[in-house]
Amino acid sequence: MKVLVVDDELPIVEAVSYNLKKEGYEVLTAGDAEQCLEVARRDAPDLVLLDVMLPSASGFDVCRMLRKQSNIPIIMLTARADETDRVVGLELGADDYVTKPFNMRELMARVKSVLRRTTAQDVHLLAQTPIQSGNLLIDPARYEVRVNDRVVPMSPKEFELLRFLVTHPGQVFTRQVLLDRVWGAEAYVEERTVDVHVRWLREKIEANPSQPTRLVTIRGVGYKFNE
Repeated sequence: MKVLVVDDELPIVEAVSYNLKKEGYEVLTAGDAEQCLEVARRDAPDLVLLDVMLPSASGFDVCRMLRKQSNIPIIMLTARADETDRVVGLELGADDYVTKPFNMRELMARVKSVLRRTTAQDVHLLAQTPIQSGNLLIDPARYEVRVNDRVVPMSPKEFELLRFLVTHPGQVFTRQVLLDRVWGAEAYVEERTVDVHVRWLREKIEANPSQPTRLVTIRGVGYKFNE
């Protein structure tokens, strides 16, 4: 993951960059507002560590401008412990606020916490995003499948199997892998169960279930989904 460090104090930039790299992050740097906005636009970092006191514009202004461009996570850094600054930063959309001088281990922990929280939110939103493939629409939020805009009844396992295959188009999966990914690695289910569920799905989404073109059998291997 990429972290953009924005500060005009070189010793702070070097110290923070060193510790971020030790944690496995790719580090980008900027010394003023213009550089920050340019790097953020060009390199799309996963998080910004943003100093409040910059030479060309305040970190608050930069935070406001970044928020107009994206929802990138922002941790504000400041030498002022004034609670008003903290409130202003958070109201502008900052995700966290750290006062200088800060403990480096605490800062690294905050970076991890914000990234973990943001990643979890992104995964949740992605998991709820409808999936479209031709005349087939899978709506995870409603736990609903539509073919030609008509709702097709699905059992929970049919739904999960179809969603898994559709989100990996063109990839061939063995029956055992499908059992592990859909039924769970600890579940005791025979491989034939996959064949039965695939047959049921074909009857619901294929124009001609006896000659499937979407849920395809790869003889001797398993199944794949064609877009």
